[in-house]
Amino acid sequence: MRAYSPKEYWAGLADKFHSADPAGLAPILHPGTPAWFNLSIDVLQFRAMRRALAVAEVAPGARVLDVGCGTGRWLRRYLSLGLDATGIDATPQMLRVARTRGTTAPLAAGEANHLPFRDGEFDVVSDVTVIQHIPAAQQPQALFEMTRVLKAGGRLILFELIRGDDSHIFPRKPQGWMDLGASCGLRARGWFGQEYLLLDRIFVGVAQGVMKRRDTSGVGGADSAETMSPRPTTLRRVYWGLRRRTVRLSVWAEPVVGKLCPGGLATHGVFIFEK
Repeated sequence: MRAYSPKEYWAGLADKFHSADPAGLAPILHPGTPAWFNLSIDVLQFRAMRRALAVAEVAPGARVLDVGCGTGRWLRRYLSLGLDATGIDATPQMLRVARTRGTTAPLAAGEANHLPFRDGEFDVVSDVTVIQHIPAAQQPQALFEMTRVLKAGGRLILFELIRGDDSHIFPRKPQGWMDLGASCGLRARGWFGQEYLLLDRIFVGVAQGVMKRRDTSGVGGADSAETMSPRPTTLRRVYWGLRRRTVRLSVWAEPVVGKLCPGGLATHGVFIFEK
């Protein structure tokens, strides 16, 4: 089996899914899913980012570095919010997609654990689901580099998985992310759970159980929670048709769920640090 390489992984997604949707979401969110699904996830993440920027008290005109900028969606939003944004990504393929999607912010090629910027160059560093794709042993170096390029008093906004299991993700529990930030000399300003999608998660769990039974009986199989493609095609259409409803209801209920449920029940955590 070929060893996992984050750079090769993202380059492959950019090559395969660069034209899957106008917003360029497929290569950076859930490749192989319907466009509406990625749009729903993007809505939730943008809500969370606005909340994180408020907690971080980011001022207009602040210099922001988006690490792992991918197809440029956050850069475009930062510019629209009056921030001075710069993006960096390890894969030239992603940067090319970012340009074709109208990203006008400066872009640089480079890896998270070797950022080509001076010490203290930025007021804010954002990392949306980037470190979670770096093997655990290399995660401290990546976060150290993000801390290095922050000004004293600067803010770091980290969106990362706090649950999950796959060959290309390396999540930590919330306290694990907090401890990692502290090890780099960062002070936590707070954190909150992001992406509960409770109704949809319940539906996917039930659907996976059904497909596993089909698989053991020799009738069919199932893929991951995001890209599960029940077979035959008719069954896949039914699955995604039902899931469209559970996702819509889950997105609608998300603000209430976020207030009532502990952050650890979410799939991701949003961590706001200060240098």
